[in-house]
Amino acid sequence: MLSFILWNVRSNVFPDLEIPKWYGVCWAVGVFLGYQVMFYIYKKEGKTLIQLDKLATYVIIGTLAGARLGHIIFYDPIYYFHHPIEILPIRLSPHFEFTGLAGLASHGGGIGIFLSIYFYAKKYKENYLHILDRMAITAALAGAFIRFGNLMNSEMIGIPTEVPWAFIFSSVDNIPRHPAQLYESIFCLLLFALLFSIWKRKACNIPDGLLLGIFLVSLFCFRFFDEFLKIDQETFESTLPINMGQILSIPFILFGLMLISRSIRNGTDKRIVPQN
Repeated sequence: MLSFILWNVRSNVFPDLEIPKWYGVCWAVGVFLGYQVMFYIYKKEGKTLIQLDKLATYVIIGTLAGARLGHIIFYDPIYYFHHPIEILPIRLSPHFEFTGLAGLASHGGGIGIFLSIYFYAKKYKENYLHILDRMAITAALAGAFIRFGNLMNSEMIGIPTEVPWAFIFSSVDNIPRHPAQLYESIFCLLLFALLFSIWKRKACNIPDGLLLGIFLVSLFCFRFFDEFLKIDQETFESTLPINMGQILSIPFILFGLMLISRSIRNGTDKRIVPQN
């Protein structure tokens, strides 16, 4: 008889309180640890804490706004058109409820980060790609905790399977399923370790855009294939040849490949010594 992992963790941290939820706690831990990594990087590169705090403010606002709007636009625009108040973290029907960080799309969060750092770099006249390369390191770490938060919430669950490490999400059904959130969480941790090690060994010689390119191609290629192991988040996705998460991953992969190609080309050009 096959033995599977019974996952019956409640989504709220305290039994008698609706908030905080584990998902929100994991978000907060991911952001906190990401900040600590960026603090280490900024210290090593001779930048000030004031610069980091300003950047962090832009990034946090851009991430949350982008992730929320991404979910609304990409996954359920009709519902939110008829229930605009629920764009905020509250619900009025059938009674008032604080929903917290519910309904966030990672692709929207990525777009929000790109835009917020663009505005920051433009205002403070800093190198856009240089900042994004460093942020890619922390984004991988934060992503690991966010996906673990999805696991704690028993959401973004996988398709049925009989692999020995299958999870039974008891709050959903009694069917053993792929822990697709856990796969992505572990991958993000490995990606963080890779990017951080590259930065630590070759910080002064990394062409701008290379770390970001590696991050985008690695993460969204993995995300594309991991989506085959997940159930669709919305019913309309069943009519598509590939689901929305996969569709939205393709531009990020292509952009990442362009950045890698550009950075390698620029790095090669810098090593060419002109002949007299």
